[in-house]
Amino acid sequence: LALLTLNCTEIIYEWLFFRCSSELPGLMKNKLSIITVITILLIFCVSDVASAYIGPGAGFAFITSFFVLFASIVVAILVLLTAPLRLLYRAIRRRGVKKGRFDRVVVLGLDGMDPGLAGEMMDAGELPNFSRLASEGAFSPLETTLPAMSPVAWSSFMTGVTAARHNIYDFLTPDRKSYFPALSSSEVRPPSKSLKLGGFNIPLGKPVVRLMRKGRPFWNILSDHGIFSSILRVPITFPAEPFGGHLLSAMCVPDLLGTQGEFTLFTSMKNAGEIYEGGRTVIVNIVNQGFKADIKGPSNSLKQNGGPMNVPLVVFIDRKAGVAEITIGGKTTVAELGKHTGWVTIPFKAGPGITITGICRFCLMSIEPEVNLYMSPINIDPNQPALPISHPYIFSMYLAKAQGPYATLGLAEDTWALNERVLDEEAFLEQAYLNHEEREKMFFLSLKRVRQGTVACVFDTTDRIQHMFWRYHEKCEHQPLDNYDTYVGTIRDLYRRMDDLLGRTRKQLGPKDALIVMSDHGFKAFRRGVDLNAWLEHEGYLARRPDAKGEKFLKDVDWSRTKAYALGLSGIFINLKGREGRGIVEKSEVDALKREIASKLECLADEERGETAIAKVHIADEVMNGPYLGNAPELFVGYNIGYRNSWDCAIGRIGANVFEDNNKSWSGDHCIEPSLVPGVLFTNLKLNGGAAPRIIDIAPSILSLFNVKPPSNMEGRPVLKV
Repeated sequence: LALLTLNCTEIIYEWLFFRCSSELPGLMKNKLSIITVITILLIFCVSDVASAYIGPGAGFAFITSFFVLFASIVVAILVLLTAPLRLLYRAIRRRGVKKGRFDRVVVLGLDGMDPGLAGEMMDAGELPNFSRLASEGAFSPLETTLPAMSPVAWSSFMTGVTAARHNIYDFLTPDRKSYFPALSSSEVRPPSKSLKLGGFNIPLGKPVVRLMRKGRPFWNILSDHGIFSSILRVPITFPAEPFGGHLLSAMCVPDLLGTQGEFTLFTSMKNAGEIYEGGRTVIVNIVNQGFKADIKGPSNSLKQNGGPMNVPLVVFIDRKAGVAEITIGGKTTVAELGKHTGWVTIPFKAGPGITITGICRFCLMSIEPEVNLYMSPINIDPNQPALPISHPYIFSMYLAKAQGPYATLGLAEDTWALNERVLDEEAFLEQAYLNHEEREKMFFLSLKRVRQGTVACVFDTTDRIQHMFWRYHEKCEHQPLDNYDTYVGTIRDLYRRMDDLLGRTRKQLGPKDALIVMSDHGFKAFRRGVDLNAWLEHEGYLARRPDAKGEKFLKDVDWSRTKAYALGLSGIFINLKGREGRGIVEKSEVDALKREIASKLECLADEERGETAIAKVHIADEVMNGPYLGNAPELFVGYNIGYRNSWDCAIGRIGANVFEDNNKSWSGDHCIEPSLVPGVLFTNLKLNGGAAPRIIDIAPSILSLFNVKPPSNMEGRPVLKV
């Protein structure tokens, strides 16, 4: 019985996830050894590790890994027993679908790849694989979304609809009653009831983990027709939704603290600030060449009045060798100067027999004259996922067993650590490419296993490195340019690496495979910030409270005297009476107010630079239509090249000036007028004639390649010749 259970567990990994029924007779030749699987089972069954749902203020709801694995084994057995019936059902479902020319569609997503730079490098002979693909198939700019940002664009990629139909307009959205910003893509709330028992809170019921994106992804539609899909790290897929395939979530997956990524700097600098943007500082005392500190974990909501769970950290500095020995939970890791460690497991004890684990990397940035030890955000452990980051639930565990631990945080490259100069350029690049290599392993594993259906993987290395190194690509004197000669070619090197990835990908393709290489938007320089809230205040549309303290999240706004406000990277909202918590604008005034603000903004001049900051202001209900239009900002601001919403305005802080230099390492961006930052589309197929392809055309095109008719609600159209 034990061996049967183990075999079922192994088979479920291959068959349920990859549908490789043709490979079943040879499964055991290429499998983890029985000893390894027994070890895994023993670890799961006898350890005190548990999984939990977390989020900003959401707390925990424990589900032990033993029961998760037990349920998976039961499912495995049921899968085998019901295989004939399910295969028959699958055949019936596919009977109405005519077999297409292609067995497989492979989507290689390169977030932020710019068509202008790609074309320039192709002409210079630097991207031979892209050039070859373009000559054999097609290469075109790909129209992005309004607004031109990743959560919006990738949502349109998967659903074939614009923002008013998938409900994603930005990273942040204001709660219309409290004005407090919330993550636009997902919501995590604790169980509504709990039982107090002794000093503990026992949750009654399940927490709410809800995806706010609407519309059906194309892989769900393919699933309806019995077509399998492997979806890896496509943004705005958290929490993972069930369908006939497997999926690993990406952008907006939080860290173990429930944030979008909070790093920690352990430092001996006594004058270091306690708070960084995107992270925090722990000041340590060096005693006997080392120090002790606590690693801050998530709040322990299992206990009444429970604060954060902390894990002791012990560090010994060997200055002669240039290393630090880091000990956590009895296990020691060595960090070399300027190099990231491998993934380190952090166990947080929530109660007797209950431990929540996360993983992080350390980087020893300096030892003289001061010690500076960087700790990455604590990622959800894919071996013991604290949130539904994959479908099926154990898919993240499968990947961890196949390739080792990997980054699960949605925004895994720590851009704020480089902005705050906690990491330097070399350390950031190492981190970015370590994450990229993990993504490659997942991608090529799926290419090997999934021979029919869809394989889609998004690599965000292209986006993060361009954000942080555009200042070297287009030199800007008021932005950090440390070691200019070393990093001037970083972005061109990035594109050459992606060309190599494309070449290796094409070697895995067969004659009946369709290939789509695409990006969600392009890139341009970001040199000047525009504080929309400061402008609204100067024009009399927004007022501050008399006791304003320069706080973020719109806390300084006097709502009784405010008609409009900005939050996020491109939106202006009307303070509408009856909708906003303290709205003052009557419905009859809204249209005139929108047009007045739009016309003034389109004339906004940066007198210091002699430039026009804004190319166009879009009135939402004039440019889009859909059931979720009511959640959109009334105005979308399309900036000119070189400009973007200011850092303060994006998080609801009101600055003193409308214009300011962007002095951060984050020097490239795309949150501007969409027509100025199209993405790229490469394919081994030819394009249909007519209008230029749009990102909303990709989903219906993929469906058509499988002879599945796109649903009528899709706004896109098939653009690939079959």
